[in-house]
Amino acid sequence: MSVEPLSTQIHNIGYRHYDGPRLGRAYARRSLFSQSLRGAYGLGRSAKSKVLPMLLFVVMCVPALIMVAVAVATKAKDLPLDYTRYAIVLQAVIGLYVASQAPQAVSRDLRFKTVPLYFSRPIERVDYVAAKYAAMASALFILTAAPLIVLYVGALLAKLDFTEQTKGFGQGLVSVLLLSLLFAGIGLVVSAVTPRRGFGIAAVIAVLTISYGAVSTVQAIADAQDNGGAVSWLGLFSPITLIDGVQTAFLGATSAFPGVHGPSAGQGVVYLLVVLGLIAGSYGLLMRRYRKVGL
Repeated sequence: MSVEPLSTQIHNIGYRHYDGPRLGRAYARRSLFSQSLRGAYGLGRSAKSKVLPMLLFVVMCVPALIMVAVAVATKAKDLPLDYTRYAIVLQAVIGLYVASQAPQAVSRDLRFKTVPLYFSRPIERVDYVAAKYAAMASALFILTAAPLIVLYVGALLAKLDFTEQTKGFGQGLVSVLLLSLLFAGIGLVVSAVTPRRGFGIAAVIAVLTISYGAVSTVQAIADAQDNGGAVSWLGLFSPITLIDGVQTAFLGATSAFPGVHGPSAGQGVVYLLVVLGLIAGSYGLLMRRYRKVGL
């Protein structure tokens, strides 16, 4: 029996080596940061994804516009609300923004298993975590600094004292910068625990609102018992009261604590150390969360 030899053919299907520039980790990190920051406001996503972040941005800025209009119309000698108080008063809006956008930044990558794809490129976990953290903090800073800019420009148009307004504006920017870093870290850590976006939203709201509600209630009880020292120390146990304490101690703000029992300069050092510790701890926990590529 004869066996016919097998015929072999080689097909050229057009594969060619890539000869272009290899942009490396830095470019990949910048691209991830840019994409994440845009995504925090729904840019590059569906129209439905833009509604809530843009609406919250408008809600943050409208009170500032009203205050400026009132100051100009009445020829007031000062703004109705200090720069450092603005974010404290509108903390509910900020909390809702964090709850809606922090899970969007990380939960979808976990749910659809796309994190290993990121790490298959010239990007490492430190790049991923740094880009996501920086993007979330930047998005929050835009949200909280924009109304302060509106207040500042309006104050100058109303011919209020330039030196005083510039000082207050600078103090307000420092305050919201710390707030942005703290809230971004907490929101991302909580959101990275679960791939379910809905669970992440509920968990972030719970962490931010329950802690503030509990601390405020206990502070009010302590103030009713004339225990101002306890009021000051209790502020260490809630993110927003931590920021309030830091700006009261170092940025010339009036405390929003019951009875205006804000921390002293010595207590303010403790507040600042706790804030910085939480920011560093949040970053460390995110690094630990993404230690395994498969997750």
